[in-house]
Amino acid sequence: MGLFAISDLHVRHEANRAFTEALVPASDEDWLLVAGDVADTAGEVLETMGALASRFSTVVWVPGNHDLWTLPADPVRLRGEERYLYLVEGLRALGVHTPEDPYPVWEGPEGPVTVAPLFVGYDHTFRPEGTRTKAQALAVAHASGVVCTDEYLLHPDPHPGRDAWCRARLAYTRARLDSLAPDLPTVLVNHYPLVREPTRVLRHPEFAQWCGTEETADWHLRYRARAVVYGHLHIPRTITVDGVPHTEVSLGYPREWEPRPEPPRGPRRILP
Repeated sequence: MGLFAISDLHVRHEANRAFTEALVPASDEDWLLVAGDVADTAGEVLETMGALASRFSTVVWVPGNHDLWTLPADPVRLRGEERYLYLVEGLRALGVHTPEDPYPVWEGPEGPVTVAPLFVGYDHTFRPEGTRTKAQALAVAHASGVVCTDEYLLHPDPHPGRDAWCRARLAYTRARLDSLAPDLPTVLVNHYPLVREPTRVLRHPEFAQWCGTEETADWHLRYRARAVVYGHLHIPRTITVDGVPHTEVSLGYPREWEPRPEPPRGPRRILP
């Protein structure tokens, strides 16, 4: 049995949809962690996750920013937290674990681990060099023309802003993680990286402010992580921070992965 992970499937692209439809487990006991950005509409998210849940033994999902967008053409008009909870209920009905459910324990060959799907957003603390406030960081981004589409499509309702929503999710998630059994290690799964290091290689450093929060910088130590899984940056790789592997598992857009020497091989093995 294996614990596998993937993210940023973006199935609105035909090549990505074909790739996703071909995903199959190597074993009947394999788990799949999906670290967000499945699709841009609620219907596509649920359809895609339902297909994956029918193939893998256990499927765990965390939302990406694209999953929470409210596009003009999406018949599901819900915004913000209501949209998130709509997806949670739909995924629960499909048997998929979400950040609102009890954290499942993976009984792997190297011993059990708690798999913790997280929904922790961003708060503009990954700011460009020389800026000290969110307003300054946004001004730099707008001046450079590098502005995340979330500014137009990801609504934080009922919170006053996405940074406020992030702070609320941080408090909620800390309380849940603090209550975990201290004798079990964890695998932490979030759409955004939990540490800033992966964003250092971004072509446009202004974009990092939409990529996480400094508040999670010590979570891999605080919560005994054996591994951290994330997506969002479309830079699949593994870095080690304090001895803990942080693995980006994104597929990304076809224009990004098709020119690579080798095609993507499917989900990344996280454990064992």
